Amino acid sequence: MNKSKVPISTETPTPDYLLMILFKTTHYLHSQFEAYLSAHDVPAYLTGPRMRFLKCIEEAGKIRMSDLAIKLGIKKRTVTQFVDALEKENVLVRIPDPNDRRATLVQITDTAAPLIKKTGDAMISAAEKVLSSFPPENRSHLLDLLYQLADVTESNEDMNGK
Repeated sequence: MNKSKVPISTETPTPDYLLMILFKTTHYLHSQFEAYLSAHDVPAYLTGPRMRFLKCIEEAGKIRMSDLAIKLGIKKRTVTQFVDALEKENVLVRIPDPNDRRATLVQITDTAAPLIKKTGDAMISAAEKVLSSFPPENRSHLLDLLYQLADVTESNEDMNGK
């Protein structure tokens, strides 16, 4: 993304223009993060969303797939797709729920832990580069705006800044 100063317009931007800028920004952030994942030797099958997924499982220890969908705010079908793909890569396993034989738990494997660490390191590096020009008060303001945009009224468990 061009770091040069963008002239501040005195006109209020239209909602469609703002949405276009958000799309462009998310594309930029995604490409920066993917570059850092690659630089940290994180396998290509471990995308940002899949790493968020694994991190949530790691923090829970073992978690029902249905609870994982609720916790991450994603569809059960997406959970199944992620589990299928990540199980093939040997970074998580399904296990029977001892309290409900109809339910399935997932947990990470020993293979996943170092990959999650590498991804965290990549995230920190990417964030430091991307946000290096933002003073702390601008970061706080941006966070407030993003929460408002996403209609976040309280911190999600997986968005606690850890």
